[in-house]
Formats: sequence, C-alpha cells, structure tokens
Amino acid sequence: MTPWIRINRFQYSLAFRVIFSTVLLSLGVVWLTGSTLNSQLSDGIKKVKVESSIDETRSAVFNAQYRLFLAEGSSNKVIRQIIQDVVINSSNQIGSAVAGREVALLLTKPLSKNAKNYQTTSKLISITSVPERLRISVRKSDVPQWTNSLIHYTNGNQEPGLIVGKKILIPKIGEYEMYLLFSLQNQTATLDLIHNSLLLTGLVLLSLIGLITWMVVRQVVRPVREAARIAEMFTTGNFDQRMQVESNDELARLGISFNEMAESLQRQILRLENLSRVQQRFVSDVSHELRTPLTTLRMASEVIHSAREEFDPTVARSAELLVAQLDRFERLLEDLLEVSRFDAEVAVLESVTFDISAMIDRCVADLNLVAKERSVEIGITNTDQSVFVEADPRRVERILRNLIYNAIEYADSKPVRITLNQNQNAVAVGVRDHGLGMEEASTYRVFDRFWRADPSRARTRGGTGLGLSIALEDARLHNGELEAWGRPGRGAHFVLTLPKRVGQPIESRLISLKPEDDFSTRP
Repeated sequence: MTPWIRINRFQYSLAFRVIFSTVLLSLGVVWLTGSTLNSQLSDGIKKVKVESSIDETRSAVFNAQYRLFLAEGSSNKVIRQIIQDVVINSSNQIGSAVAGREVALLLTKPLSKNAKNYQTTSKLISITSVPERLRISVRKSDVPQWTNSLIHYTNGNQEPGLIVGKKILIPKIGEYEMYLLFSLQNQTATLDLIHNSLLLTGLVLLSLIGLITWMVVRQVVRPVREAARIAEMFTTGNFDQRMQVESNDELARLGISFNEMAESLQRQILRLENLSRVQQRFVSDVSHELRTPLTTLRMASEVIHSAREEFDPTVARSAELLVAQLDRFERLLEDLLEVSRFDAEVAVLESVTFDISAMIDRCVADLNLVAKERSVEIGITNTDQSVFVEADPRRVERILRNLIYNAIEYADSKPVRITLNQNQNAVAVGVRDHGLGMEEASTYRVFDRFWRADPSRARTRGGTGLGLSIALEDARLHNGELEAWGRPGRGAHFVLTLPKRVGQPIESRLISLKPEDDFSTRP
C-alpha cells in the first residue's frame, strides 16, 4: 500500500482511523506492560541466581577454609591434594544439582618467597575469566563479591556467567582468592523464552484487539456509511431511499430520526417544487396572455402617436408617455419570460464564434445618443484588436448593453471607461463609471431581482429591475462570472469574465474588480 493510499484512507475512513488509533494505543500499553513484566522477571531471576550463588560461594569457601585449617602443618603433597579435592567438590560433577559451576583458586600474596603456588582452576577454565576489578574488590572486602562476566575456556570457547569470589587463607602458605563461576546459559535461555513468549502474546493480543475493534467499529460505522450513501442519493434528487432499522438501540433511533428527516425534506422539497412550477407557469401564462392586449394597445398607441400633432399639447404629451410606458411594459414582459426560462432551466445557448471587440464598439455606437443626452463621455481601452470567443452573441450583447446603459444612467455626467482584456483561455470586460456609486453592502444584492438600493426613491432611473439579474444568469450560462464593485460618490465597476470556449473553467481574473483609479479625482 502506497503512502498516498494510507494517508487517503486515514483521512476519509472513520473505521480505519479508529482501528489504527486503537491498535497504536494498545501497542503502547502492551509494550509498556510487556517491558515492565519482562524487566521484573529478568531482575527476579537474576536476583535469585545472585543470592543463591553468593550462598553457595560462602558455603564452599567455608568448607575449603575449614579443611585447610585442619591440614595445617601437613606436607605440600597433602595440601595440594586437599586443594584438588576442594576444587573438584566445589565444581559441578555429572549429575550434580548445581550444574554449570566451576572453581578458580588464585594467588593473592604468598607468605614467603619459597612458598608453593597452589593456584588452580577446574576443567578448562582460563584464569582470565576473573576480571581484575572483581579481584580488587575481593581483596578489599571480607564478604563475597560478584560480577557478571564472560567465562573463558582454554579451548577458546566462552559463555555468559556469574562470578562470585571471596578471600581464603592457606595456613603457612599465603592468601588466595576462591572464585565460583556459574554459567548463566539456563537463565539466558529462560529469559529468551520469557521474552519470546511476551512478544508472541503481545502480537496475538494486538491482533485480537484490532479484530474486536474492527467488529465493534463495523457495527457502528455501517449505519453511518448507509446514512452517507442515502444522503448522497438525496443530492442527486432521489428521495425514496431510507435507512433499515432492525433494532431498538441508539443507532436505531438515529436511523429513525434520519428517515423522519428524509421524509420531511422530501415533503418540503416537493411542496417547493410544486410552488415553483406554479409560479413559473403563472409568470409564463401571464406574460403570454398580456402579449395579446399589449399588441392591441401598441397598434392603437402608434395610431394616436402618429396623429399627435393634431392634438392639444397635453394630449400629445400623453400620447408620447403612452408609447414610452408601453415600450417599458413590453421590455418587462420580455424580461419576465426570460426569467421564467431560467427558472425552468430551459434556457439554451446558441454558440457561435464572434469578435467581442467589435460587439463592444457596436453597443457603444448604439448607446452613443443616450450618452450625449446625459453629457457622458465613453472611453474604450484595448478594443483595437479582434478578440474572438465562442459564445451566444445575443446573450453576451444583452449583458454588455445592460452594463453600458446602467453606467451611462448612473454616471452623473462623468466619463465611463470600458476595458477589454484577454488571455489564452478567457476574456474579460470591465465597465467603470464615476457617478453615484453604491454602498459596499449593495454589491452583494445588486443582482437580485427587482432590488433597488433605495426602495423609497422614485424609479426615475433604470428599467425593469431585472436587467442585472438576467445578465448574471447569462454569464453563468456560459460558465462565466459577473461581479460588481461600488462606493458612494466614487462610482461603480462591473467586470464580466467569460471563457473563450463555452463550458471551460476560468482560471484567473483578468481585470481587478477594485479599479485602480478608486481614489483618483475626476472633474
């Protein structure tokens, strides 16, 4: 299993995290317990071995010292025989109960230069088996001294052992040191057996803990996974799935609550869907039904408007107002129909490749008369080169006309700047005015339908209140974005960003939403 897969499972699998954490914590507990138990058993076995070895050494030295005192004044041959007997009797024999014990009798200090040297060892024990530091301790103390060291044999073999020594006096010969060397092979084998047993027991225990944890977690996580699966199906619109409840425990209550929540959501969504369909049908039907009387009114108003010169000035002005309001009413019906298409998700793109730079020039030319009436100068940047995009030209032109017209309406006789920028994947158009502006909080609601920054203000500016909302829907239909910035008295800035191909993602912002001339002063 690769590290990425392990990290991915640890991040997204609750069962894996619980099992991993439990086994890891159990490993620490088992290791601490096993180490403590192993240490205590090892110390206990070593302590028993040391105590028994000291007692055996004390007894062996006492017996040897007793026999040597009894042999005081005997010949050298007799003393040597006694020493040989002591060494043989103190060391282990075949079938002895104290197997693994050897003896070394080492000279400390003779009483005279002519004294015989009775230094000897049992079997093939090398004198180098006794460390010098132990010999120094034995010479300075009257009680047995001991140390752990390797027992060396004259044939080159060696084994771990425990060496215990004590001073002994051979009358009229000199001072000697008597050492008993105990093999620790049996104790080492016992400790290895204990260590391996604890290790095997720990592994088995960890495996059992992991298995038990997996079984418990499976019982807990399975309903959660089932709930997650059903919730994912809810997001796709399938609300018929329910959790199976087979017990009366806490998880069963969770399943019951989840099912009740799902049923409530299903009812609410169905109610909202029905309400939305009714609303869409109402808007569509009303819009279509109003078209017939609107057509009749349009024909009648054109007749009256064409003959307005023959009317009284007040009636003539009324005829002009009638035509203007009918135009506005017709635009409102068109916007409502377009909104109903967006709500019904039946709006489609008719994509072709066109030059958006030329489209901007055309929109500015069409609105130039309106700009002159309001003493607004329109400047265009970076439109001298063709910029081709694949999009729905009708919808893109509707967005551009809406943004430019709004900028002219609210420019307050100040310049309007249009900026075009592009890269390999996207194109952006910024429309900046320096007029009335709007509150920062209003930029989040400016695309809402029928929303106005000041509801109490008479609608002397603007159109139906649906233009920016439709423009945002058009931009999103292209997988693009439309953003707004504004400050009171410092104007507004709208940025449209579209992919050059329909459906492609937008990877970066080509035009900063906050304009660079935010704090500049213009006449």
